[in-house]
Amino acid sequence: MGIREDMPLLARHEGVWDGVYTYYNAAGDKIDEHTSRLFCRFPDGEGEHPYHQTNYYTWADGRTETRDFPATYADKRVWWDNDLIKGWAAEVGLDDKNRTVMLYWQRQGDPELYLYEMIQLADDGQSRCRTWHWIRSGQLETRTAIQEKLVTRDWRAVEKEMEAASG
Repeated sequence: MGIREDMPLLARHEGVWDGVYTYYNAAGDKIDEHTSRLFCRFPDGEGEHPYHQTNYYTWADGRTETRDFPATYADKRVWWDNDLIKGWAAEVGLDDKNRTVMLYWQRQGDPELYLYEMIQLADDGQSRCRTWHWIRSGQLETRTAIQEKLVTRDWRAVEKEMEAASG
């Protein structure tokens, strides 16, 4: 079986998502916020990277950042191992509502820092919320709260529009 069949909840996340990331320190003070556009892709065929996510971030002061996360797939998990992170994503089988995906990753070059993420997809598939807990040496360092709305499932069309606009 392939990734879509093994991970049907994750497959429901395919598309383009717009959202807001808000970061809080361990004391609960807001320390950063920016908007996002995420492309969650399941390229045709299994290939080397059957899941591929690209994140575009924009801050109010005009700064932008793009992060690319091609992933492999094995044992009902998506796996990342790139210059930024090493980790995995898996559906939470104990969630009988079939809404939850969990991620674990560690920043490359910073073995004391790791992160757990929970993603809850709305039943209608049109919105999702995500929370990250950044833990350093066993202590909470940062929380990230993310609210997102689905823009379209047709990520290919949006990519073509972006390429045309930049070329």
